[in-house]
Amino acid sequence: MKPMTRKRKNTLLFFSLLIITVLFSIPYITYSSNIRQTGDFGKNWKFHLGDVTNGQEARLDDSQWRILDLPHDWSIEGEFNKDNPATPGGGALPGGIGWYRKSFSIPESDNKKLIFVD
Repeated sequence: MKPMTRKRKNTLLFFSLLIITVLFSIPYITYSSNIRQTGDFGKNWKFHLGDVTNGQEARLDDSQWRILDLPHDWSIEGEFNKDNPATPGGGALPGGIGWYRKSFSIPESDNKKLIFVD
């Protein structure tokens, strides 16, 4: 049997690495392509103009809050006035605090999965 040439060894090494890379990539590709979901997250937000004590709490009663879609700029709904905190240079619109909230469900089967909202 003839000894392998350097070129043949390199070719064999290259194809071995290629096969290993493909085999290890298949589970990742299958897994990641099955879980990604996209959608419009800008619909049906709840909004309250003004501060809310514990507004971040899930149990907060927001049933009387206004429902709107994002993007939304509540300050544009206010009165233009040169004496507003934004001053004429900033649009002369009122400033302040506004709360936005949104509820959504995650299936029980995804309970232990890492979820991102982007």
